[in-house]
Amino acid sequence: MTIKPLNLPVPDQVRPRRALLSVFNKEGLIPFAEGLRNHGIQLVSSGGTAAHLRDAGLEVTDVADVTGAPEMLGGRVKTLHPAIHGGILARQNADEDLSDLATHGIQPFDLVVVNLYPFTETIQHPDVTDALAAENIDIGGPAMIRAAAKNFAYVTAVTSSDQYPAILDTLQKTKGRLPCSLRRQFAQSAFAETAAYDHAITAYFAQESEKTLPDQLNLELPRSRVLRYGENPHQEAAFYGDPETFSTQLHGKNLSYNNLVDLDAALALIQEFMEEDSTVAILKHTNPCGVASATSLVQAWQQAFATDRQSPFGGIVVMNQACTPALAEAIDPVFLELIIAPSFEPDALVRLEKKKNRRLIQFNPAVISTYQLRNALGGILCQTNDTFAAEDPMTTVTDRIPTKSEFQDLTFAWRVAKHVKSNAIVYAKNRQTLGIGAGQMSRIDASEIAVSKGAKSDLNFDGCVVASDAFFPFPDGLLAAADSGAVAAVQPGGSIRDPEVIAAANERRIAMVFTGKRHFRH
Repeated sequence: MTIKPLNLPVPDQVRPRRALLSVFNKEGLIPFAEGLRNHGIQLVSSGGTAAHLRDAGLEVTDVADVTGAPEMLGGRVKTLHPAIHGGILARQNADEDLSDLATHGIQPFDLVVVNLYPFTETIQHPDVTDALAAENIDIGGPAMIRAAAKNFAYVTAVTSSDQYPAILDTLQKTKGRLPCSLRRQFAQSAFAETAAYDHAITAYFAQESEKTLPDQLNLELPRSRVLRYGENPHQEAAFYGDPETFSTQLHGKNLSYNNLVDLDAALALIQEFMEEDSTVAILKHTNPCGVASATSLVQAWQQAFATDRQSPFGGIVVMNQACTPALAEAIDPVFLELIIAPSFEPDALVRLEKKKNRRLIQFNPAVISTYQLRNALGGILCQTNDTFAAEDPMTTVTDRIPTKSEFQDLTFAWRVAKHVKSNAIVYAKNRQTLGIGAGQMSRIDASEIAVSKGAKSDLNFDGCVVASDAFFPFPDGLLAAADSGAVAAVQPGGSIRDPEVIAAANERRIAMVFTGKRHFRH
């Protein structure tokens, strides 16, 4: 069945005479309401909004006086009434609608100003309960917004204080009228608002679901910023979502598309080390080019930088502790696009802010993305995060068992390898990367690149460990690592030639552990 329209002409200009205001966030409401009154618009409101307007000396009609029914159920029911929704949904040039309004004594609304209970903000609180979350699910608000947006031909839906100036400016320029183009534009924003609100609620309840991935993926994300360009200057780009949830920019130019991609990679890597000693990672084009854990951030920086002294130029540095003045002094001579930390000590911030081209980012360690998304073939690929925990099993498969220090280095290298583009090889010793080989078609090539990078810094590979993000398909990859000085290896295992690789490791007295998990990163 198709519902047919009445095919009525849509008025280009509508003069608002009656406005319904019901807002949780009252920022900017008083001057906006005063502006509406100056254009002769009657104000109708409910509950706290009405009280707020009266306290400012504005004349306002209570919703209860319009409906003839009091608020009930602790405020859960206020505007869910034909006197409200009939007034919003009436087609004001349809004889039958006007007849219905007259029969039931309902006056039309031309302007609906609503913002919603802070559900998203509420569920961010660590102590949130289902009861508290449920009370912050707005019912009447979305109903009024959707009704006003549906009837955009006659009604203007206003859902954000950011829209108040546009309404008042337009009323001033048009002598109290609002054009159809603006009403239609605000209707689109209104439906986007309610869709995002419903998505947040759906995502909250899905957290306790037995299903890991949702049956339907809803991506109702607001465009929060337009970027100068994408990966290259000829590509348009924008960011959709709320990056402030994860990080805050303290200094420097706006982040570019590539900066945001690098920032995401840096935050994912450093999350592996938030409970470890002082750790610093340097990244370039989303790949780590040096990582180290030490007794101080300065020492960790020096060791991470030693892995590859060329690639960090124009790169990213991220740390797991507050940036100190000593570290700020150490990294200051190097040109870095982003410096990322959970916080910055005041003197460190003062020093680092002296260079305009440097971006300083403070991140929230407690916030982690639930899913990983990427577009492909006109759709969206969705997967859970590639998790690794210290308690994940590592099974020794060789005659020689790793020493305590070797096992510590194996765990360190395995965590780093997870964040290196496949094929990935990571050499490490004393919780310092010695060489990283990334994104190669051959695992042997990745190993050779890793060794060559360490050689440029005169690093000693003797007694190091090696991590491979996937299994060694042949013994040659492991033997190449042994020839470079590796005495222990970590890999997922699972190759049909595992017995040959294990035999080669035993012959060279290499201790090798299998994880049972691979870390492909395409």
